[in-house]
Amino acid sequence: MKVILLMAVTADGMIARNSMQLVDWTGKADKQYFVDVTRKAGAMIMGSKTFDTIGKVLPDRKNIVMTRNKKRTSQNTDLIFTDQTPKQVLKELEAQGLTCATLVGGSVVNTLFLQENLVDEIHLTIVPRFFGKGMSLFNEILDTRLELMEVKKIDEGHVLLIYRVKKESY
Repeated sequence: MKVILLMAVTADGMIARNSMQLVDWTGKADKQYFVDVTRKAGAMIMGSKTFDTIGKVLPDRKNIVMTRNKKRTSQNTDLIFTDQTPKQVLKELEAQGLTCATLVGGSVVNTLFLQENLVDEIHLTIVPRFFGKGMSLFNEILDTRLELMEVKKIDEGHVLLIYRVKKESY
């Protein structure tokens, strides 16, 4: 299963000022790219704070919410709350016939998947603004090597960087 980490970051590397900030600062081109990639993949995986920030099920794709809160449930077939590990989540999606999934945050979920070497590509939109302080893309120290595949200007001052994660063999 191909896994794409799909995030917008400020020029100083922040994904938000705090865990409840709406992603209303990225621009139209980034939002359209997000919709296109997540719909094509068919599934987006996120943490519960990210889901709460979005505030609703995004249509035409599975919304997988990783949470330790067993009280969170859903009757909507496109919204799944789970306490499974990243590998179990991907195995479940593969069993449903999916071949691609997107990670859409936050930093805890991003870190879990990268630590387990499950991310294949990272698509970063660099937004021309600074937050100074805030939430980073990851919440732990990592040493992941990337290979730049593509650079695109997608909006005034916005740059999309597409990286392949180099899978290290030890």
